[in-house]
Amino acid sequence: MKKDFILPDIGEGIVECEIVDWLVAEGDTITEDQPVCDVMTDKALVQIPAVHNGVVSKLYYAKGDIAKVHAPLFEMQLAGTDNTEVAATPVADTQAVAASSVSEDFILPDIGEGIVECEIVDWLVSEGDDIVEDQPVCDVMTDKALVQIPAKYSGKVTRLYYAKGDIAKVHAPLFAMQHGGLTAAAPTAAASTTPTAAPAKASCALQQSSAKASASTIISNNGKALASPAVRRLARELSIDISKVPGSGEKGRVYKDDVRAFADGKVATTAGAATTANAVTTASATAAAVTSAGGSRTEPIKGIKAAMARQMVESVSTIPHFTYCEEIDLTELIALRASLKDQYAKQGVKLTMMPFFIKALSLAINQYPIMNAKVNADCTELTYFDDHNIGIAVDSKIGLLVPNIKGCQHKSIIDIANDLTRLTEQAREGRVSPADLKGGTISISNIGALGGTVATPIINKPELAIVALGKVQTLPRFNSKGDVEARQLMQISWSGDHRVIDGGTIARFTNLWKQYLEQPSAMLVAMR
Repeated sequence: MKKDFILPDIGEGIVECEIVDWLVAEGDTITEDQPVCDVMTDKALVQIPAVHNGVVSKLYYAKGDIAKVHAPLFEMQLAGTDNTEVAATPVADTQAVAASSVSEDFILPDIGEGIVECEIVDWLVSEGDDIVEDQPVCDVMTDKALVQIPAKYSGKVTRLYYAKGDIAKVHAPLFAMQHGGLTAAAPTAAASTTPTAAPAKASCALQQSSAKASASTIISNNGKALASPAVRRLARELSIDISKVPGSGEKGRVYKDDVRAFADGKVATTAGAATTANAVTTASATAAAVTSAGGSRTEPIKGIKAAMARQMVESVSTIPHFTYCEEIDLTELIALRASLKDQYAKQGVKLTMMPFFIKALSLAINQYPIMNAKVNADCTELTYFDDHNIGIAVDSKIGLLVPNIKGCQHKSIIDIANDLTRLTEQAREGRVSPADLKGGTISISNIGALGGTVATPIINKPELAIVALGKVQTLPRFNSKGDVEARQLMQISWSGDHRVIDGGTIARFTNLWKQYLEQPSAMLVAMR
């Protein structure tokens, strides 16, 4: 069977790239993950690997041509299939031709950040539903964010290749659909669940569907277990051959609990027991992947929470943190914000205290650029960033997210307020875009929103500093005349990378930031 290789999404909003060099020729035999060509984007030189074993039958571009993302890059004959092409199907077989001409697999695109798989959180459509271009089809969870996958075309959903809770692979078919305005009469034999039962003249789309449905058979034939990288890593740590571990998930997927059970010798030894365990565990894994026993509950750490765990361990184990605390009198700033709040609310602007904190931080960075830098792995080079991309930690329904407001040095307080509202609302729903999560240079965590006063925040690596804002408290303080009066005070806590930031630097930086916040007129004068 011949199949087109679709040029995947290379990230960063890139829609086309130049073919720099082909590393294979027509007629060459290639293997999965073998480099096929080098392409040049406006960002970098990227090497495109094969996703299947087979023989290259056609290269759609010449060296120097411009290739389009999501368009066919080359054609190949898949290993272990015949050489039948859909276009060569006899005219008499009208049903197969019709199905081939309108049915197409939707390939799960590259979601960025090196992500190779994601969990199906929820399907927003069902088989048989009519959909339109850009309509959300499903929610998927990566270790970065909750992402909504839209349809590329209008048409009808003919097949969903995964169930809710399954792990979908990037660059693999996610669902099949018929293009809008056309109808296809699917052959009865296409309902078969094994590739061998499909008619020889069936379309590529139907053959792929059959192959997908019999994934467990394929896995047992080629000796590869269906498991995520984290599960494979656990198996290696326990010196277990993962191909010998019975998978309790759908289509034989191996979970961490399966590996641990295998290591403990608790795997059912009879076919009947294994079948029963499979059915029970599959149902529970699909619903919530939760096991209960003896009044306790165990659930996997995954998605955003797993990513945060890795990031925090990496940060504290490689960065020598130090904390610096200070008290800021916000009485004047709170009064200023109160006088402006209603005026800007009528214009649709949500003016909180945070935009003032962000703008004041950006103004202070102008005089202390080291606070807006990063250090390389072996601490031999510092990179200073012109843009102040200030991150805001948001407690979302899927875990901690830190989107950042780009270019704060060029934005007004109102611009920052509008960006902050958009990012906060998206982050709380877990739908912030990958672009808004990347490129941060310094971060703010507002623990005071939940009632805390002092914290020791962990640096969002590779940034060099993060500040935690405590809650505002009304406390007595002496004024310049020696009289006691009520003031609006906030405790702030900085964590800095002690490899490149010393206590004196962060103290002087904080004093300037504090001055802008305590004396809003000083902030106004410093603005450009």
